Amino acid sequence: MVLPAVKEQILKDLDHLSPEEQKRAAHLVHELISPLPKGTPGKDLLRFSGILDKESADEMMAAVEEAFEQVDPNEW
Repeated sequence: MVLPAVKEQILKDLDHLSPEEQKRAAHLVHELISPLPKGTPGKDLLRFSGILDKESADEMMAAVEEAFEQVDPNEW
């Protein structure tokens, strides 16, 4: 059930967005209502526990941090 005041505010806000931003907003709403994909149970992943040595694990963590801990001001 949509709260009337929330719906009204969203529609007002949409009027101030460019067509591309409106498409992004629609995509976000769609993502919010879509079910999450089913993942792998943790017990099935236990066999991978401890397979990396410390040096490899540290290298992987550094790569992840470098790639994903950056802010793109143009993204949103």
